[in-house]
Amino acid sequence: MKRAVVLMNMGGPNNLNEVKVFLKNMFNDKYIIGAPQPIRAMIGSLIVFKRLEIAKQNYKELGGMSPIVGHTKRLVRRLNKQLDADVFYEMRYTPPFASDIMPKLKNYDEIYAIPMYPHYSSTTTKSSIEDFIKVAKKYNIDKKIKTIDSYYDNPLYNKVIVERIKEALNGEDSKDFELVFSAHGLTQRTINKGDLYQKHILANVEFAKKELEEQNISFKKIHVAYQSRLGPMEWLRPYMEDKLKEIKSKVIIYPISFTVDNSETQGELVLEYGEVAHELGIKDYRVAKAPNHHPYFMDAIKGIYESMK
Repeated sequence: MKRAVVLMNMGGPNNLNEVKVFLKNMFNDKYIIGAPQPIRAMIGSLIVFKRLEIAKQNYKELGGMSPIVGHTKRLVRRLNKQLDADVFYEMRYTPPFASDIMPKLKNYDEIYAIPMYPHYSSTTTKSSIEDFIKVAKKYNIDKKIKTIDSYYDNPLYNKVIVERIKEALNGEDSKDFELVFSAHGLTQRTINKGDLYQKHILANVEFAKKELEEQNISFKKIHVAYQSRLGPMEWLRPYMEDKLKEIKSKVIIYPISFTVDNSETQGELVLEYGEVAHELGIKDYRVAKAPNHHPYFMDAIKGIYESMK
């Protein structure tokens, strides 16, 4: 039995020339911009026009590419040594796309597509799975695909969250800190239409809090906030910038909706909100790493894959 595991993520520019490709593809996704064509294309083009140079500058500060690229490649290399399957990755908005890797999957008997989104959302999970299966149908291999909707309740996944928080603490007393679980925002309209994302985020926070308690780690306060708001619509609250105004002491931010560090963790949380925290007088502002290729996360993926067989 020849098996393949495909890690699915949103993606990020491999170089500065791909920034436009990334933005254009993302804002042309019907699950990101809900308007019908050609209105969606018009809205997407306007957003890209307004954000392109700012985005390029942000990626320059991150070394000319998204951190997601290197972390994902390392994760794939290490998983290839641990699983009884060949491990690949594909991205929704930047290369390698599903169409790039599908020819490599033709000769496999089983294909396990695992989203790198722990929480189900139409804007991430559904969009990636639908696109992957659509491309697979062209190669007559769509019936070989198995996938999973969410895994925010996976014990090993929640252990790695706590490990990353402990790394950020660096041996200091957790009671001197407030902890903010920062999740990527979604429009309230998307949630009102029945998207499970917010429910899964809040449930994940409870699982992580339970793991913290089991390890006797207590924070002054624990919060949830949402980042990456865009445009004039109402988004999930509280917004990250508002939450930071409430912080009275040292703070650790954990990027709860990301499994792999990217421009929104390293750029937005570290750099942009780091500046906001400095302006607000927060003297100690720390951002924990995403799971990336931590051994617990690799064990979680291995367990998820084994359970899908």
